[in-house]
Amino acid sequence: MVFPSNKLPSIVPPSVKSVYIDGEKYPLSEQVVKNIEAIIGFQAKQKQKLPWRDRIIDKIAAFFGKSDFLYLQLLFFASWAICSRLAPQILPFGLPLFDVQEMGIDVSALLITTGVLIQQTRQDKLAEQRSHLILQINLLTEQKIAKLIKLMEELREDLPDIRNRSDFEAQIMQQATDPQAVLDILRENLDSSES
Repeated sequence: MVFPSNKLPSIVPPSVKSVYIDGEKYPLSEQVVKNIEAIIGFQAKQKQKLPWRDRIIDKIAAFFGKSDFLYLQLLFFASWAICSRLAPQILPFGLPLFDVQEMGIDVSALLITTGVLIQQTRQDKLAEQRSHLILQINLLTEQKIAKLIKLMEELREDLPDIRNRSDFEAQIMQQATDPQAVLDILRENLDSSES
């Protein structure tokens, strides 16, 4: 479903249409909200297109990349070691006694691997946030430049000393890029290249 830029359904909650800086509330421009809606809509469509089995794998991988998983591992191995020393008869599932000499390196490797995965997940989230910020800045810059070109063309037409001429390129550049249209074109090109 493709929406014209002025007919996008509002998927950004009203609380997001302003930002707080040092306790002061500043409203976001309508164009910023439209850009955010276009990006969120694009990401939601991409997630919906994933097959259910890929979504399950994503959720499992996301859980393994959280610090909660590391804490669960630490709790499990600590409980296993304590039970092995104090009450080996209550070990569940026929677990062998925990032996640091035999299993210490394996447990350490698992904990280190989990720690690295958590760090990579955190870095991926930061990189994604940075890329969203860069995209927002680029969209806003392009829209501001289009507005400046439009104002310059109006000024050129109003000044009597400057020859009035038609500039087709300036007319095209006055139109700010619609992020939803660009995302739709990108999606169509990606879909056709995958076929």
